[in-house]
Amino acid sequence: MKIQFLNGGLANQTFQYIFTRYYELSHPGGKMYLDDSYFALNTVHNGYELEKVFPNVKPHFLSQCFDDDIWEYMLTEKQKGKSIPQILKENQLPITMLSEFGDSYKSFNPFDGDVKYVNPHIFQPEICDITFDNVYYHGYWIHKDWLYSYKEILLPELTFPDITEPNNMEYMTAIKSTNSVSIHIRRGDFVDIGWELPTEEIREIIIYFLDNTPKHLNFHAFIFSDDIPWCRKNFLKIGLNKFFNCTFVEGNNNGLNYRDMQLMSNCKAMILSNSSFGYLAALLNQTKQYTLNPFNQRPI
Repeated sequence: MKIQFLNGGLANQTFQYIFTRYYELSHPGGKMYLDDSYFALNTVHNGYELEKVFPNVKPHFLSQCFDDDIWEYMLTEKQKGKSIPQILKENQLPITMLSEFGDSYKSFNPFDGDVKYVNPHIFQPEICDITFDNVYYHGYWIHKDWLYSYKEILLPELTFPDITEPNNMEYMTAIKSTNSVSIHIRRGDFVDIGWELPTEEIREIIIYFLDNTPKHLNFHAFIFSDDIPWCRKNFLKIGLNKFFNCTFVEGNNNGLNYRDMQLMSNCKAMILSNSSFGYLAALLNQTKQYTLNPFNQRPI
């Protein structure tokens, strides 16, 4: 049995799903199950979103492998602080864990069994060929090649629902009718943990983008952020005044956050943040002409 941990916000959930599909497509007849125990007991961000945001997605869940009473027992054990791999091990099902981020598994999936470590954010298809009968994958696998290796199959699965909200229909019309560039500025919880980008660095990135793209394109900037008031307040400091036009995208909250990703994925150019949300939007964007992603080592 091959199992993939499922947690995090929409982008992380999607990358974990992509990884399971890569395994299944590269191993015909094989299945990898998403460990849905986390969302059975927790709600973070907007909770489990995959099938709401991407109606064509049909994941295989670990819960489907067990009778209801056994699954309830596993959830009860998990509430005591045990992880699914630990529960399986204690019930005489030998299992090996692959951890993408060192000992980070101890926070979400404490496990005293066999653990093997792999490097993060690297396309390493050989990890899907491990011959152990039971493997638990603890990671996010954020790299374009998990998706692009089978993009003809996976991109249609990752199709957003039609936009029906009037404000988003107006945004989409403007994005498609201009030389649109999405600028994603992630703050929110990143501020709490010290991951937000400094104001001056955002400005340098924007200036670099404008200095390295044709001047005649007159880019219309569309600002996406979980802190639009901060973006407005720092309009001049981060250089948004240097664009031909600028629109702040607002109103997509309370479960509609994915619309920001959908709108971003239709822009003709993209300036990304240090966030998997923007990175996924870039991978799903099949019309972009320019993409600036200086914040990490994930190529597009």
